[in-house]
Amino acid sequence: NSANGGANGLIINSKGELIICQHGDRRLAKLKDWPSKNPVFETVIDNYNGNTLNSPNDLALSKEGAIYFTDPPYGLKKQDFDSLKEIKFNGVYKFENDEIKLLINDLTRPNGIALSKDERLLYVANSDKNLPIIKVYEISKDTLINEKIFFNGSELIKKNKGLFDGLKIHSSGAIFATGPGGVLIIDDNGNHLGTINPGSRVANCAFD
Repeated sequence: NSANGGANGLIINSKGELIICQHGDRRLAKLKDWPSKNPVFETVIDNYNGNTLNSPNDLALSKEGAIYFTDPPYGLKKQDFDSLKEIKFNGVYKFENDEIKLLINDLTRPNGIALSKDERLLYVANSDKNLPIIKVYEISKDTLINEKIFFNGSELIKKNKGLFDGLKIHSSGAIFATGPGGVLIIDDNGNHLGTINPGSRVANCAFD
């Protein structure tokens, strides 16, 4: 029943297990034995307060093992208007110790997500052509405070293809964010330093 039935964001935890945002299965899953010809997926979390998640998109992992993830509706055919959608908003969550906590419910299309190196800040990309921004939040235990627009792509989107999607934090503290024009390199003060332009839309990036 999903529009995009495959996997999306991936991360390897401290045990070497692959954690997957499964768009079509609408859950976070764990792949224990991999690579494998017969992979077995184990559900990590598939609901919030008993309602099935929309379609988990991307995730970040803290040193303590907490999973921060985004849950836009892209995996549903009619997105926000799909009859299968059980959660009214498109949330950002924290999952730790078998407990899921809602952190953000007011972003239209939460997508890429990353933790700063000191894990005091959470960056979330909003993949919406009408509101192409990256927001930054201070982490205070299980809540987010002092939210700000870290980067506004409204001008860039007028002349460049692509929306804010996956983003990663470089060891220098700079943010490498896929968005209008390619991979934007933004310093930790929100200044746009430059763009890596491969000539097509870019949806994600990673460091070795």
